[in-house]
Amino acid sequence: MRTMGERVYGLIAEFREPGAVVAAARRAREAGYTRMDAYSPFPIEELAEALGWRTRGRLPRLVLVGGLAGAAAGYLLQYYASVIAYPVNVGGRPFHSWPSFIPIAFETGILFAALTAVLGMLALNGLPRPYHPVFNAPNFALATTDRFFLCIEAADSRFDLARTRQFLETLNPSEVSEIAY
Repeated sequence: MRTMGERVYGLIAEFREPGAVVAAARRAREAGYTRMDAYSPFPIEELAEALGWRTRGRLPRLVLVGGLAGAAAGYLLQYYASVIAYPVNVGGRPFHSWPSFIPIAFETGILFAALTAVLGMLALNGLPRPYHPVFNAPNFALATTDRFFLCIEAADSRFDLARTRQFLETLNPSEVSEIAY
């Protein structure tokens, strides 16, 4: 239970079986809850769909933009060095010999795309996250061993403490707990 002045983050239900948390997530989604998350000791394939998560996000577009920006940066750096800053005529070739710029532009494109993928994944996932309110839930440490949790956040438009608790209790969890910030 929370003390005076603490805000409610949400309600969390504890389940003992993976199928139970998937069924609970589906029922919560059907009931109109959209701000929820599930925690499991291992990946459950159908859980993302049950929670209503999109499988394709913004990361692929970010990686494409990062790769194109890297390729452009690599090409422009070589252009500046070979044509503007240090124009040296080697073997009669033109200063702007674009075929020789392609391998470096390709490599810098790959480098920028990889860095964008890693940093974008961390940023979009909100990582690193050393603290989260669900860590306050009783038995949440068991989420890494053998328990499954479904959390409905108070930020959800349908969230009402009493009605949401009553709804979660109809899903036959082991326990329903209130999470405070």
